[in-house]
Amino acid sequence: MALKIRLRQEGRKNRQTYRLVVTDIRAPRDGKYLEMVGWYNPFNEKQSCLIQADRINYWLGLGAQLTPSAVTLISRVAPDLIKELRAKEQARNLKRVQKRRALKKGQAKPAKAPKAAAPKAEAPKAAAPKAAKAPAKKAAAKAK
Repeated sequence: MALKIRLRQEGRKNRQTYRLVVTDIRAPRDGKYLEMVGWYNPFNEKQSCLIQADRINYWLGLGAQLTPSAVTLISRVAPDLIKELRAKEQARNLKRVQKRRALKKGQAKPAKAPKAAAPKAEAPKAAAPKAAKAPAKKAAAKAK
């Protein structure tokens, strides 16, 4: 199941409020969700909002992804959380690049001396059908 952390629209016409929810990507915008991790009211003077950073971290650890609007809201309220996420992503990308460079470097070097491989144990030969053995014996007998 693919998860997204996104805004869920609520309220009345021209006076919406939003909930920050964890939901399956197949659910509609205002449909069923797994957990509410925050809310946002754009019509208050203070533009009040609440974010549960620990629950967002939990869901991101399970593989949930943030939508762009959720990233914008979270960066306003909890910028340290977004910085932490970006640092983790950069570390992951750096590790991937280093691994790719190591593989590329290993392929580019010419082999100095091939390693002597230990002789492999040969698999026992399958017994040939009796019909195939008989003509060989007859041919050997005729040759004598």
